[in-house]
Amino acid sequence: MANILAVDDSQAIRTLMKVVLEAEGHNVFVKENGREALEFARGHTVDLVITDLNMPEMGGMSLVGHLRRLDEYKRKPILVITTETADYKKQKAKSVGATGWIAKPVDKDRLITAVAKTVG
Repeated sequence: MANILAVDDSQAIRTLMKVVLEAEGHNVFVKENGREALEFARGHTVDLVITDLNMPEMGGMSLVGHLRRLDEYKRKPILVITTETADYKKQKAKSVGATGWIAKPVDKDRLITAVAKTVG
C-alpha cells in the first residue's frame, strides 16, 4: 500500500489517521506541525501527504508550498484536512499546490475514501 505523511496539531486526529490508515494496510508517519513534516520530507519520500491547514510553527498552506519546491514532492498528492469551509481558502490551497480537501470533522469512512481516491 502507500506511505503516508499525516500532519495535524491535534493528537486525536493524528491517532485517528494512523490507526485507520494502518488498518487499511498503509504505512503512516505522523508529525504535529508543518516544520516537523518538512524536516521529515527532506529525508523521506512518501506517496501522499495529508495536512491540517491551521497549525502552530508552520501551517498547512506554507507546508504545501515548501513541499512543492522539493523535487520529490512536485507531483505527489497533498490533501488538506481542515474545519475551514470558505471557497477562497480552498482556492488558495489549490493555488499553492494542494490536490484536494477533506472537511473536518473527519470520520473513518471519509478518510478511507479520500485516500483510496488519491492513491488507489
